[in-house]
Amino acid sequence: MDVLLEKLHDVFTAQVLDIGGTKFSIASIAILLGLLVLAFFVSKLISETLRRSLLRKLRINRGLQEAITVFIKYLLITLSCTIILQTAGVNLSSLAVIAGVIGIGIGFGLQNLSSNFISGVVLLFEQTLKVGDYIEIGELKGTIEKISIRSTILRTDDDLFVIVPNQRLIEHNTVNWSYAGHTCRIHIPITVAIDTDLLVLTEALLTASRHEPHVLQSPPSEVRFLKFNRDALEFELLVWIDHPDNHEAIRSSLNFRIAYEIRERGIQIPLPTREIVIRNPELIHDTISPNLPSNPKLRLIPNQSKIVAKNSIDSSPSTGINTRSLHDLLRKISYFERCTEVELFALIARGYRKQFDISEVICQENDPSEEFYIILSGAVEVFSERNNQAIATLGEGEFFGEIALLTGTPRTASVRALSSDTVLFVVERQQLQKLLSEHKELGEQIALKLSERQQILISLGLLNEEELQRSQHAALSWVRDRLNAIFGINLGKS
Repeated sequence: MDVLLEKLHDVFTAQVLDIGGTKFSIASIAILLGLLVLAFFVSKLISETLRRSLLRKLRINRGLQEAITVFIKYLLITLSCTIILQTAGVNLSSLAVIAGVIGIGIGFGLQNLSSNFISGVVLLFEQTLKVGDYIEIGELKGTIEKISIRSTILRTDDDLFVIVPNQRLIEHNTVNWSYAGHTCRIHIPITVAIDTDLLVLTEALLTASRHEPHVLQSPPSEVRFLKFNRDALEFELLVWIDHPDNHEAIRSSLNFRIAYEIRERGIQIPLPTREIVIRNPELIHDTISPNLPSNPKLRLIPNQSKIVAKNSIDSSPSTGINTRSLHDLLRKISYFERCTEVELFALIARGYRKQFDISEVICQENDPSEEFYIILSGAVEVFSERNNQAIATLGEGEFFGEIALLTGTPRTASVRALSSDTVLFVVERQQLQKLLSEHKELGEQIALKLSERQQILISLGLLNEEELQRSQHAALSWVRDRLNAIFGINLGKS
């Protein structure tokens, strides 16, 4: 037994390698490799501990935390390996030539590996792609979970983990949905029948976006008319979201809401038109004609060589007040009675409907004026909280809040709903500002009508009665200046 142990000792202590004048045995090589492996794990442990205990407390974003952690880990590995080798007596300068020759061979043989390594370093320090970002590269979409030296790990929408070589992220066009903020815009296409009322469709799409809780209200949603087709019109709804990694679920939810809204308003979705060409229609006219009443979607065109089969979806008629009646209600408001169809369309497109429960307060006395309202259904009560007294009851077709909004004064009274089916059409200050900046003629019309309500302006303390007596145009000039200051427009200025 002792003889065997001596032989094993001689084997493990025998010098088998000479590096830079330093001789190594099997035992010393094993110890050296063990120390290097230990240095690797200790470096990784230290970098992870720093991230959890320090970097997270500093509230640095997740991507920068990962970059700092990887840098510290590889720095510690390099330093510890250098110290271990020098302590073991290895002359590192003597290894430089050998390392250079080996590096050339590795460079030719492992080009992809070295390219991925350099790409990983670029990603970590450039920070255009960070851990936590939602990206799209080709048909692959997902959230970056980890960026290592060789590859990047993506978690897809199906919760699958995909390993992507770093070189692919550098060389190909990569869409970073989370870069420079977390908001992005998504496009929802919609195709409707060619005879669709554009106002009805616009309101339906904007109502759907308003009711989707994940859609941002600022920036506002938009409806764009893309193009005419032979049997259809193509539109798209553009909405802003702040959870780009959830955009597919939000898109699906919006499609459900749009389907509901267009059915409620009787909007038709066209199906493709099919044409059957018959070379001798006269020979089969008597055969086909008796069957036509049983199939109203198939008709024979006399003196022509084709039968046209049309498919369409019939929707039930809409209920409640439609956009055409909203169009008529806006016409009854003195400020908008001379609006063009384009201006009315823009106004309806920038507003939205909102339902209130019974006794729900719509606006509060002395609050800033940010909206004006048109009553589409139900009734509201205007009351003074200061005097604890009801002032008026307004019903369908009436409006309120426009003077406070246009003059920039606080609310002079509170308003609450009197029924559970109270539905109001709401126009916000931000949307009215955009409308007036695009349609100066509308702003001039509003200024003219508002200046005619001199007694209300005097009662609010906005106009001086003595100045009005000296100049007939004092009220109009004051209103113009007021609208210019509040909405940033240039009425009455050349």
